[in-house]
Amino acid sequence: MTRYQHILFDLDGTLIDSAPAILASFRDAFAQSGITPVRRIDESIIGPPLTETLQLLAGSQDTTLIARLADAFKASYDSEGYKATAAYEGVGTLLAGLAAAGRSLSIATNKRIHPTRLILDYLGWRDYFTHVYALDLFPNRLPHKAAMIGRLLADQAIPQADAIYIGDRSEDGESADANGLPFIAVTWGYGSLSQAEMKTHWQAAARPEQLGTLLGV
Repeated sequence: MTRYQHILFDLDGTLIDSAPAILASFRDAFAQSGITPVRRIDESIIGPPLTETLQLLAGSQDTTLIARLADAFKASYDSEGYKATAAYEGVGTLLAGLAAAGRSLSIATNKRIHPTRLILDYLGWRDYFTHVYALDLFPNRLPHKAAMIGRLLADQAIPQADAIYIGDRSEDGESADANGLPFIAVTWGYGSLSQAEMKTHWQAAARPEQLGTLLGV
C-alpha cells in the first residue's frame, strides 16, 4: 500500500451530500425565471459545472437565458441554500485523521469557488485543506477538471508519484488518469460509478473508514 502525501478530493458526492441544497436552488432558479425545465431536476444532474447543467435543464445554450438562470441560482444557493449541505457520515473523522497524520489535503471541484469556501467554513473544514481549486478560481476559467488537477499539481509542485485523487464519478477517474494519478472511487455518493464504468486500475471504497484504510490511516 502506497502512502500518498498529497490527497486531492472532489467535493460534491464525495465529501458532502449537497444534492438537497443544489436541487432546491435549481428549482428556485427556474421558478423565479418562469421557465419550465425540459428534464427532471433530480440527483442525476449533480456534478457538472453550473452553466453546463443549466443548459441541460433549459434545453438551450442561449447565453442571455443561461446567465439569468445562473444569477437566480447563485442568489438562492449562495445566501442560504448551501446551508442544507451535509457531510457524509464518517467523512469529518477521516479528514481529521488524515490531517493529523500530516497529509496534505486539497479540493479540486467543479463547484464554484465561492460556495465551496462557504461550505468548508460552514462545516468547519477549511483548516484541513492546504489548497482549494475550482474551475473559476482564476480570471481565465479552467476548461475542465483534468486541467484543474494539472494546474493544482503544477502550481504547488506536487509530484505525481506522491498524489492521488478521490471522487465519485467517471469524469473524476478520467481526470486523474489524464494527470497520471491513481484514483479511488467512493461509492456512497450520488455519482457512484457502475461496474461497467469502473476501470480495472481504479480502486473503490464503500465507506469513509474503508477509504481511510486504503489511504493508510
